[in-house]
Amino acid sequence: MSVVLGIIVGLLILMFLVTGHEFGHFIAARRNGVEVEEFGICFPPRAIAWRKVKGKWRRLKRSEWDNPPGEGLIFSLNWLPIGGFCQMKGESDADKRKGSFGASSFWAKTKILFAGVTMNWLMAFVILTVLALFGMPHFLENQFEMEGDTERVVTMPVTIGEVKSDSPAERAHLKEGDIIRQMRSLGCEDDSCEAKESELVFVNVTDDLFDFDAKYAGQTVYMTYERDGKANMVEIELNPADAEYILGAGISGSAVYRSTWSAPIVGLVTTAQITGETFKGVGQLIWNLLSGVVQQLNFFDQSARENGAEAVKAAGDSVSGPVGIIGVLFPNMMQTGFGNLMFLAALISISLACMNVLPIPALDGGRWLLILIYKLRKKKLTKEVEEKIVGRAFMVLLIIVAVVTVIDVIRIIQ
Repeated sequence: MSVVLGIIVGLLILMFLVTGHEFGHFIAARRNGVEVEEFGICFPPRAIAWRKVKGKWRRLKRSEWDNPPGEGLIFSLNWLPIGGFCQMKGESDADKRKGSFGASSFWAKTKILFAGVTMNWLMAFVILTVLALFGMPHFLENQFEMEGDTERVVTMPVTIGEVKSDSPAERAHLKEGDIIRQMRSLGCEDDSCEAKESELVFVNVTDDLFDFDAKYAGQTVYMTYERDGKANMVEIELNPADAEYILGAGISGSAVYRSTWSAPIVGLVTTAQITGETFKGVGQLIWNLLSGVVQQLNFFDQSARENGAEAVKAAGDSVSGPVGIIGVLFPNMMQTGFGNLMFLAALISISLACMNVLPIPALDGGRWLLILIYKLRKKKLTKEVEEKIVGRAFMVLLIIVAVVTVIDVIRIIQ
């Protein structure tokens, strides 16, 4: 039941984010004199539609859909819950009718095309600002917080999960459900030791434990843990630094960070941080894919081909499509709390913005670049040429989405 609920919530959040993107186009178009023929929530087939008839909004009968009475904008609700759309008059750059997108100035086209991504960044900023006020989870390394106006609230203490066999946790007789409270180094007189005096660390969040482990990896330390409300101390030898599991056990724990007057600043800077990490991730994805393909074409070097295969696999593992996002990410985040779910919504909103500014003709940034190139060349961008370029780019995107969807399904099955 939780998975089904997570999928429903995921669909609603994605629909909200995409509709918000399209609403940005809608506002910018109206403000720049471009007529919007229809604004729809969800995708066709159409369910309900309204239009102004004799100055009043009226629900259109199904028989009127093909030739609707009245004038101006049609507002519709549709059946496919995968976003929304903003249909403007004359969206081709070659259309020069009054009130069309094509007849507007280059600056107006720029504002209209980038209003969607601006709206996505704005939505993320609002979500992250609200989270900063009521409890911001930390998922980024060195995630921004305003010193002097940040309160850390532990929502779940650092707890031992599944204990691996023949691990430091098993040898120390730790059990699933034990709560880690303190870590203390033994101290030493050896020059190779980083800390010669004993260091006590109170473990409030997982980062406290991870930082301690990174500093004393492979060494023997003292741990204070709580079991059934009783404190216990045990001597434990930490795993090496390159071990897969810290202590040889699953570790869980969480905290949120609350701000007051600095919440908008935290929301703005965190939006910028996530944007930077998103562009960095896209760049790494493209590099892994291209370099991996090139290395796999090296028929004279087996190791190069193996490295290429690993790079391509890394590119595939770093991508998740609609099935993975809705069927896996949202249900998982639903179980970890409302704050984490909203952080994911902000992350996806920023991802939508970043993807749409890329110079791909089927996306907003690509359409703008195409119009700019023809403007600089002082050549007319005909409707046929624009449709051909955008259509082919859109087909490539559909193929990529289909491939990623298949990969997502395979991951879920496995």
